[in-house]
Amino acid sequence: MAISSVAIPRRTTVGARVGAYVALTKPRIIELLLITTLPTMIVAQRGLPPVWLMIATLLGGALAAGGANAINMFVDRDIDKLMHRTSKRPLVTGAVSPRNALVFAIGLEVLAFAELWGWVNLLSAVLAISATLFYVFVYTLWLKRTSSQNIVIGGAAGAVPVLVGWAAVTDSLSWTPVVMFAIIFLWTPPHFWALAVKYKDDYQAANVPMLPAVASFKRTAGEILVYSVVLVAVSLLLAVVAKLGVVYVVSASVLGVLFIAAALRLWRRATPKAAMQLFSYSITYLTLLFILMAVDIFTKH
Repeated sequence: MAISSVAIPRRTTVGARVGAYVALTKPRIIELLLITTLPTMIVAQRGLPPVWLMIATLLGGALAAGGANAINMFVDRDIDKLMHRTSKRPLVTGAVSPRNALVFAIGLEVLAFAELWGWVNLLSAVLAISATLFYVFVYTLWLKRTSSQNIVIGGAAGAVPVLVGWAAVTDSLSWTPVVMFAIIFLWTPPHFWALAVKYKDDYQAANVPMLPAVASFKRTAGEILVYSVVLVAVSLLLAVVAKLGVVYVVSASVLGVLFIAAALRLWRRATPKAAMQLFSYSITYLTLLFILMAVDIFTKH
């Protein structure tokens, strides 16, 4: 895809330009990634890791995720202008030029790798950059525009931060972070497909084969339900693998029942409203699930 220049309006203020660059990183997505990283570090440490290590890991993870998101916007700028949901993104409005966005994104990735390698360890740095490469080349450049299973496979990139968090503490990997990875991997399709139900017209207009745009509502809801059930099962498996206690088991069970109930309601009603209710709850679910992992560790000390 050729790099073209889009002039930034002369009247754009410094604050607006800074805001445009921040928007390139998709801050809300980064927040969710960091919310899963910190509890993972607590589980790995079986307590509170050193403050400097938590800060260094979260900073490096935020830089890597931000760079990946900016590259995603650079690549997808042609379809973003066709979709109502993404029509206000900086590269569509001209607030940032494609060339500057790409340089900014690559700079964030270089900084992320250097920061994680220098302040944390090489394994965490390699994992963070591998997530970016997977997100850009496997999901954004290949699967997103060619397969209805795009977000299923591509969602693996969003699950890597837990591996980074674990590696930051232990400088190794084990079955516990792998199961945590699986939780986020399985959570992603129900979460994203529920949102995509609302914006299926956008995806159809941009010729992006997101499942709700190419399959019936009933089939989409059915697949969401299946993933939801498997997700809850794996979340309970974590209790065994990570040696978590009653606090986590009870909480994960309650949260899981509510998740399946929301997915079942969507399957029965098949309405955009039910889909958005599931989408909203999915964010609460993942946030609380990981926070309660940390709470469970602290209750044992």
